[in-house]
Amino acid sequence: MSITENAQTFDLRVKAVIWETARIKTYELRALDGGVLPPFSAGGHIQLNLRPDLVRSYSLMNAPSERHRYMISVQLEDSGTGGSKLVHALLQPGSVVSVTGPRNNFPLVEGAERSVLIAGGIGITPILSMARALSAAGKEWSLYYCARSRSEAALLEDVSALAVSGRPIHTHFNDEHDGGLLDLRALITAVPAGTHFYCCGPVPMLEAYTAATAGVPSEYVHLEYFTASEPAALEGGYTVTLSRSGKSFVIPPGKSILNVLLENGLNVPFACAQGTCASCETRVVAGTPDHRDVVLSQEERDSNGTMMICCSGSKGPQLILDL
Repeated sequence: MSITENAQTFDLRVKAVIWETARIKTYELRALDGGVLPPFSAGGHIQLNLRPDLVRSYSLMNAPSERHRYMISVQLEDSGTGGSKLVHALLQPGSVVSVTGPRNNFPLVEGAERSVLIAGGIGITPILSMARALSAAGKEWSLYYCARSRSEAALLEDVSALAVSGRPIHTHFNDEHDGGLLDLRALITAVPAGTHFYCCGPVPMLEAYTAATAGVPSEYVHLEYFTASEPAALEGGYTVTLSRSGKSFVIPPGKSILNVLLENGLNVPFACAQGTCASCETRVVAGTPDHRDVVLSQEERDSNGTMMICCSGSKGPQLILDL
């Protein structure tokens, strides 16, 4: 998990901005001195520190072997909390942006002999990096990319370029199938045992993927959410004690642990504020969290060793956290 990583914070310069669609732009980021960047692994992401109160995570889409640049694509979200709007409006060639990372909550099992990569919409970004890494390693893989339509498809040129690898590349556009979705269950049941599956996309796709892989051993099933799949735990009515400082705070209804700690001047890391990036993952010393994130596995949730304080709450009257 990312809690064990020592992510760095540093400035990068926007080398180029590429218009992909009416709602998607790709950004090439480079070191200010043009040097080598910290290494990343396929499926990894970086945080853009846009303002002190606005931090957002974006998947790295280029090959991990490219140490001279980071490539991210940002989809403009009208219903979001402003991160994508700020990126689209402010980041231009020559702009300097603060970055933290890289981190990886969606790692590729690089030693696997066979992998199936499934993406929906802007969820193609980490999948592209995986495909590039698998090709470089000479592994067997196939890609299924879905979107509502060709005009809305993210990074379709990049997807098409993967065909030179000789691996199977499949696209599915709903409007070309009378609105029909890709049959994930049929896809997954047709693949030989021992295949690793990866999926990133909108919540309905991930829910269908989870149902379709129910019979597959969990160690072969991998997924990443870009948005929350359930509401944050904002019932409140419990106390959080910080084990290092001894400070205690009552969490009122309507606020998260993160909200209360920030309001009281504590400097705690965070980014997505909805339980998808693990930037705020915190060790639990005592108590039982009410987990609402999409990062921890069921086994990790059951162990109650860590929690995401941006969205998870408490099932009991008190939590003691390693802060």
